[in-house]
Amino acid sequence: MIVAIDGPAGSGKGTISKIVGEKCNLLYIDTGATYRCLALKVLENNIDLEDKDAIIDAASKINVRFTLDAKTYLDDIDVSSKIRTPEVSSAASKVSSIPKVREYMVDLQRRMANSDDVIMEGRDITTVVFPNADYKFYLDASINERANRRYKQNLEKGIESSLEEIKKSIEERDYADMHKEVGSLMRTDEQTYIDTSNMTIDEVVEEIRKVIGR
Repeated sequence: MIVAIDGPAGSGKGTISKIVGEKCNLLYIDTGATYRCLALKVLENNIDLEDKDAIIDAASKINVRFTLDAKTYLDDIDVSSKIRTPEVSSAASKVSSIPKVREYMVDLQRRMANSDDVIMEGRDITTVVFPNADYKFYLDASINERANRRYKQNLEKGIESSLEEIKKSIEERDYADMHKEVGSLMRTDEQTYIDTSNMTIDEVVEEIRKVIGR
């Protein structure tokens, strides 16, 4: 079984997918984290974000894996927290817009889903990575609600940032994600649309479980 979830930053995709995965015995694969790992590798190796050839080369050699306890490893190092900084988020949006990089990442993501029932979330999972997924969802929320959520998450992780900075960052990310030449974020008639703005996490989880029958 493949459950695919798309949606903008801060819509709750990651949190919801993890919980649904745990409750429904599905392997949770954070596809956005694969791009974040590449962005982190690019930044740590001082690769110019305008040097597409160098970024593509890094993408072709990247080693990313996920564990059942929802941790992300880059070259066998736990980078679960490091890939969530605003700097990495900004760089991830840029590297993910390179067509050849997306080819490498999509291939990686598909290989990850070869041997398990999975739940994947990202920006183009229902449209590009797994257009034939068994179940497709689009999670959404208002810009203010998404900014508040990200602000609280950053506080919990000890990341300093202002609410206005986060809101601006999310607005810029939304625009970039929706206007990419390849793998842009979009809504389709095949997706089950869920506005999570005024819903609790448990309510969203149960809504998805009803649809997939688990």
